[in-house]
Amino acid sequence: MSPSPVPEAVAALPPLREVIARHDLAARRRLGQHFLLDLNLTGRIARATGKIGEGTVIEVGPGPGGLTRALLMEGAAKVIAVERDQRCIEALADLVEAAAGRLEIVEGDALEIDTASLGGTPRRIVANLPYNVSVPLLIGWLEKAGQIASMTLMFQKEVADRITAVPGGKSYGRLAVLANWRCQTRKLFDIPARAFTPPPKVVSAVVELIPYAEPSHPCDITALQTVTAAAFGQRRKMLRRSLGGLGVDTEALLKTTGIDPTARAESLDVAQFAMLARAFVSLP
Repeated sequence: MSPSPVPEAVAALPPLREVIARHDLAARRRLGQHFLLDLNLTGRIARATGKIGEGTVIEVGPGPGGLTRALLMEGAAKVIAVERDQRCIEALADLVEAAAGRLEIVEGDALEIDTASLGGTPRRIVANLPYNVSVPLLIGWLEKAGQIASMTLMFQKEVADRITAVPGGKSYGRLAVLANWRCQTRKLFDIPARAFTPPPKVVSAVVELIPYAEPSHPCDITALQTVTAAAFGQRRKMLRRSLGGLGVDTEALLKTTGIDPTARAESLDVAQFAMLARAFVSLP
C-alpha cells in the first residue's frame, strides 16, 4: 500500500473550523465534547502513538476528525474511529473518502462496544477522551489489556496525575494501582485549555499506557478492584478498619500478607495490593 496519496488527499480537505461550521458541530456538554483543532498538537499525539504503520489504531470520539487526520497524515495503516454523535459521523464522510479504505467509522457508544477487539493486531487505542467517561473507559480497557499494544489517551490533568502517581503521593489511589498493575504508565505532556474548542475549565494531559505481556503481579482484576475500592474508600483510616467492608476476617487477611494493620492505603505499592487481592479470594 503506497503511503503517499492518503496524506496528500487528507491535507487537501477543508480546514476543521470550516467542517465544524458546515455541519453545525457546536460541542455538546452532555457528550463531554471539547474539540482539539491545533495541528501541531494533534500531530504530536499521533507521533506519540507509536508504530501506527502496522495493525490498527482505534480512536474513540473523533469529533470533527482533527486527531484522525493527524493519524492518517502520520501513516496509520488502519484507523477505526468509534463515534456516537451522528453529526460528527456525517462530518467525517469526506475524510473517509480521502483515506481510501484506511479509515472506518463505527457508530456507537465506546462504553458499550468491545473496543479492544476491533480491527487486527497490534491494536493501539488513541483518544481525546470525553471527560465524563474517561475513567470507566480506561478501567474497561485495563480489563482487556492483553488485546491492546498501547494506549495514548488524553485526560484532565488531575486524572492523568492519578494514573501515573506513586505510593505516598497525594494523587496515589485506586486508579494508579489498577493502571500500574496492568501497564507501564507515563505522562507525556500537558495541553492547555486554550487549545480546545470550546476551552474546558481545566488543563489536559496525554498519558501513555503500555500493557505488560502479563500483569506485573498476578491476581484477579475483579478482586483487585474490590480491595482497592475498600482501601481507598476510607483512605484516612488504617487498613484494619478500611478493609472491614470486604466481608472477610480482616485480621486474617492482613496476617496472611504480612502487611501492617496500622498502615494506610496510600503507603502500599502495587505488589502489596496484589497480595491482598490474592489473599482476599483465598479466604473462606
